Amino acid sequence: MREYHILSLGCGVQSTTLFLMSMRGELPDSIEFDACIFADPGDEGEEVYRHLDWLDSLGGPPILVRSIGRLGDDITATENKKKRIASIPAFTLGVDGVVGTLRRQCTNDYKIQVVERTIRRDILQLPPRKHIPKDVKVIQYVGFSFDEPGRAARARGRFNQRGWTDVRFPLIEDRMTRTHCIEYLEQIVPHKVPRSACVFCPYKSNREWLALKNAGGPNWERAVEIDRALRTPGTVMHDRIDSPMYLHRTCKPIDEAYLDEDQMDLFDLECEGGCGL
Repeated sequence: MREYHILSLGCGVQSTTLFLMSMRGELPDSIEFDACIFADPGDEGEEVYRHLDWLDSLGGPPILVRSIGRLGDDITATENKKKRIASIPAFTLGVDGVVGTLRRQCTNDYKIQVVERTIRRDILQLPPRKHIPKDVKVIQYVGFSFDEPGRAARARGRFNQRGWTDVRFPLIEDRMTRTHCIEYLEQIVPHKVPRSACVFCPYKSNREWLALKNAGGPNWERAVEIDRALRTPGTVMHDRIDSPMYLHRTCKPIDEAYLDEDQMDLFDLECEGGCGL
């Protein structure tokens, strides 16, 4: 039986913890990864890509960076060049003033499926639609922590449906929470490990939006660009959805929204290839 141990590397707090713990021999069963896959949606913050470069410089397991395109460009394009366009969980404003949310399809298309395709084609070197050989066992590792049992349960169900790979959550096995991961990383990483998410992800707290706005630069400019494009006639997403779309839950343009710093976080987790489950 040939075994392949693959890390779904989101480059956020939890998956970075797994990466470094594996290099230091600190994971349960002394797990060593054969490869780590970073599924790149093309619009992570600049700090995520700098962190990815730092991880790659450590000489650990190979990091495979794969992408199907830049998410922001795809959802705001004026021509649909793909069979389908994955929606982001943008907020919509109905004619009756009721705020809704679009389905989150981006994680599945730009993260989960990219990781699966990379395992099959790049690591196992299988042609399309080829079944996994019976003597091959793929074990995929996802950075869900001990305080995320719901996400882990949903992910496990999805992996069970797929049938050709097992999934493990070493942080849960080791009873490590996100806070434990942050404390661990502060001791060995020379910079703050960023949260893995697109710069325009609607799942941001006001605290995060405000920090992004105050920092300015390309990350904030990209968020404003995507937010405006969602309401620009002629773009793929605008012409597909009847209601006006916004990145902020108040359904105000993001550069005009009131960002109350005390608002509770909507999504203080990583986009590790599992949040769309």
